[in-house]
Amino acid sequence: MILFPAIDLYQGQAVRLYKGDYDRMTVYSTDPGGIGEQFRDLGATHIHIVDLEGARAGSTPHLDTVLDIKRRSGLFCEIGGGIRSMEVVDRYLGAGVDRVILGTAAIEDERFLLEAVARYGDRIAVGADLRDGYVAVRGWREQSAVTADAFFCRMQESGVRTVICTDISRDGAMQGTNLQLYRRLCETYTMQITASGGVSSLEDVRRLREMELYGAIIGKAYYTGDIDLKEAVKLSR
Repeated sequence: MILFPAIDLYQGQAVRLYKGDYDRMTVYSTDPGGIGEQFRDLGATHIHIVDLEGARAGSTPHLDTVLDIKRRSGLFCEIGGGIRSMEVVDRYLGAGVDRVILGTAAIEDERFLLEAVARYGDRIAVGADLRDGYVAVRGWREQSAVTADAFFCRMQESGVRTVICTDISRDGAMQGTNLQLYRRLCETYTMQITASGGVSSLEDVRRLREMELYGAIIGKAYYTGDIDLKEAVKLSR
């Protein structure tokens, strides 16, 4: 299983939200590139990056910051947040980012999704941000009418290889991850599933690894010291 320590970007800083609430934000660093270097030094091989401002605006306000993280860490970097056009996909992947994550657009623009997958294959991932069994969109601020299972079926039929699935109710809450959800997804679909939201202990990492999950994202638990990233990387392997 691959561990993806996370960097959420807002106004050039590394931050974390509580359950996706922009009004409940904690700033952890003014040097996101330095955080990426820390991840590398602790044994991580991949980084999950979210542009929180991009998620709202559908643009790339942190492109330079993302590239700085990539350059300084040397790690595999995936980016999500506001990727709603081929222009933005081309911009990120052409600049050297390893993978982009489609969110809102994967639900609302099937033509764009299919074009992106056809052009870039497994360099395209999709984010499934779930609240009460439905997919949330636009930086988690709006609830769609698409159920989780309808979304996963559609993504698999569209040729999507990797899905990052976030249980919003667990994100940043330090209450443990939704093991039941990820077990069911692994048993039902053939795509690579990455668990996101609430991974807050080494026990969470161990149990997700035992499911043979593709990946798990560690966010707040790293910044608070609740997870020793070096030990978590060892355990994930």
